Amino acid sequence: MTTQVARHTRSDGERSRQAILATAARLASTHGIDRLSIGDLATEVGMSKSGLYAHFGSKEELQLATIDAAEDIFNEVVIAPAASAPPGLPSVLALSDAFIDHLRDKVFPGGCFFACASAEVHAQPGPVKDRIAEFDGRWRGRLERELAAAKAAGHLPANEDIDEVVFDVDALLYYAHGAFSFRDDPAVLEAARRAVRRRLGKRGR
Repeated sequence: MTTQVARHTRSDGERSRQAILATAARLASTHGIDRLSIGDLATEVGMSKSGLYAHFGSKEELQLATIDAAEDIFNEVVIAPAASAPPGLPSVLALSDAFIDHLRDKVFPGGCFFACASAEVHAQPGPVKDRIAEFDGRWRGRLERELAAAKAAGHLPANEDIDEVVFDVDALLYYAHGAFSFRDDPAVLEAARRAVRRRLGKRGR
């Protein structure tokens, strides 16, 4: 096999793996990460179980790879669109708007992949829970940094507790996930946008 053919084969294999994992992330958001199995995924993507075993050697390996793929998707649709916003409150508002937009667009059919997964695995210690917790730490850390920048710039009161603001903003976004997933009413999402702005002392869309 020539080097060019070998690279092409690896490239095709990686694209196939990424397509499988994107499907797995969507499936896990509705069926649950713990119920995600190679058999169910094989049926969903129209492959044999043996074909999927070539990509993932175990259920846990599939779950962890699915979480990583879901974070890649989340970064693409939530983190990247907010990256051009100025630091501080504009960045926090851009992140919250992009989060709400990904709920509106049903990027994951079950709502926020990580809100679904964290609720599911919170009482199940192990690598899957740990990987979800790592994502949660990165998300909250991003909010903390931007809110600290906002406070340093005088855009939040000097006595504002950053941990409390992170809690409040995160709670509003996760409530929006739950309420919109249940009601399928876009008004819920617009109410969440306004609520985040009120909490941050801002007005308007």
